[in-house]
Amino acid sequence: MLAGRRILVTGGAGFIGSAVAHHLVGDLGAHVLVVDKLTYAGNLASLAGLDGTAGYRFVRADICDAPRMAALFADFDPDAVMHLAAESHVDRSIDGPMDFVTTNVVGTCTLLQAALGHWRGLSPERGQAFRFHHVSTDEVFGALDETGQFTETTPYDPRSPYSASKAASDHLVSAWGHTYGLPVVISNCSNNYGPRQFPEKLIPLNLIKGLAGQPMPVYGEGKNVRDWLFVEDHARALALILAQGRVGETYNVGGDAERRNIDVVTTLCAVLDDLAPRAAGPHRDLITFVRDRPGHDFRYAIDFSKLERELGWRPQESFETGLRRTVQWYLDNRAWWEPLLKTHDAAARRGLATAR
Repeated sequence: MLAGRRILVTGGAGFIGSAVAHHLVGDLGAHVLVVDKLTYAGNLASLAGLDGTAGYRFVRADICDAPRMAALFADFDPDAVMHLAAESHVDRSIDGPMDFVTTNVVGTCTLLQAALGHWRGLSPERGQAFRFHHVSTDEVFGALDETGQFTETTPYDPRSPYSASKAASDHLVSAWGHTYGLPVVISNCSNNYGPRQFPEKLIPLNLIKGLAGQPMPVYGEGKNVRDWLFVEDHARALALILAQGRVGETYNVGGDAERRNIDVVTTLCAVLDDLAPRAAGPHRDLITFVRDRPGHDFRYAIDFSKLERELGWRPQESFETGLRRTVQWYLDNRAWWEPLLKTHDAAARRGLATAR
């Protein structure tokens, strides 16, 4: 399907990007160039095992650097682009929105221009097969009440600087498809979890706090609902969309695993009790409710029936099996995450700024 194809993956040292790189190279036999700026969330250790592998190459570069992007396209000569490079943490976007506008909007536009110039120079056969796959989020759709799901036609209604910047990038990709004919495809995913996730997000943060016997923070009353998608399932979906998705289409990717945040953390506590028992008592005793995030969206839920119907994809992991795999990975890979607590202040609380 993708064996032998040359795929440029931006943000490939990040959480989702590294899962994609491992899948493309290790499982599918693609030739991959990972391009990553290596900000706080980019970690070369996440690509361990790919060094020296035929078909894998890494370049440290900023997608906002237009001359560098043009040079990389000319040198690598890709058959496709999977664009995952993004600032992605809502709390950080509240504290510093310009970083999100720069990377997610300006960076995407810069990359689109580089891809467009490259695509125009391809032979008709290669040009027809070329794809620019933009990986986005369900947060662009806003928030849901108790019922309903996001579909590919749900109107955009972003509520945070992060989701607004991703909505803008989605629109830019669509515009380059309509205006210039660039063969684009967009995917919007639900909340990812799994190995190699930077420990500022809900599951790895509470996992690490629980292992340390520290308070496990839950925003507000823990009633906010998310649909949880195991990152390796997401990587498989992205590769399938790249290979078989229709040009100009959008595909939602979900985990079929809606959970309240408090239920996520409670389940996590039960897995920790089983795999890493705490002498002082059950991990649920550490759950602590903290001040809520400003403008915290109540509920997200993804309808991925289009992806299932057209391409035959479904998640392979349930939330319970995926969470257990995640906990075991963090237990087995302390050398990956422990340095992050010291060098990046990964567990610090952010995003408490409010309007006056």
